[in-house]
Amino acid sequence: MAPDDRLQQYVDVWERAVADAVALLRSLEEEDWSRPTDLPGWDVHAVAAHLAHLESELAGNPQEDVPVPEAAHVVSLMGAYTERGPVARRDWPPAKIVEELEAAARTRLAELRADPPADPKGDPPRTPGGIGWSWETLLSNRPLDVWMHEQDVRRAVGRPGGLDSPAAAHVVGVFTRGLGYVVGKRVAPGAGTTVVVEVTGETPACAAVRVGDDGRAAPVDPPADPTVQL
Repeated sequence: MAPDDRLQQYVDVWERAVADAVALLRSLEEEDWSRPTDLPGWDVHAVAAHLAHLESELAGNPQEDVPVPEAAHVVSLMGAYTERGPVARRDWPPAKIVEELEAAARTRLAELRADPPADPKGDPPRTPGGIGWSWETLLSNRPLDVWMHEQDVRRAVGRPGGLDSPAAAHVVGVFTRGLGYVVGKRVAPGAGTTVVVEVTGETPACAAVRVGDDGRAAPVDPPADPTVQL
């Protein structure tokens, strides 16, 4: 089976996202690493450790089995798994974390180039925490996760940027495509409700959905007078 073009695009975007994140982390001052982020309980060091943890695990590297202490922001099994990365690397110097992230991503990229996945619905050999993700979900998630955490770091250190990158466009696309699910399933308004979301800035986008009689929110052309516009 031939490699899937969409999956290869995800890999390309992820490669650039990791490079951007690594460049940002390498440029930080020592005091930046202890700055709190918008994520409860996590400073910049913890965010970087989380990225290094996931990419290292996906690259097949063994991970230290560490106890995760109780914390207000750890409220689920997946949350405890996510916390393992920062806990295991709590005493690591920043340079070691960045080196692990870069090396793990390099290993994964070589694997994905040498044996590119062909079936979006197929099962990857490794996923974060062993969660049952397909190739489509995994490879779409990685640039999203890396870019979102790059933005966490940028806000924490007061250095906005990265809003015109391929990963930024990817994230906007993922979120706008999910509008129907959010409106139809999570909000569940009455039939006939229309919602328009317009994204401005470096990566503009517009998405619109209408709730049908069956409660499903389907994509439509943006109406002139929507029920809700954001």
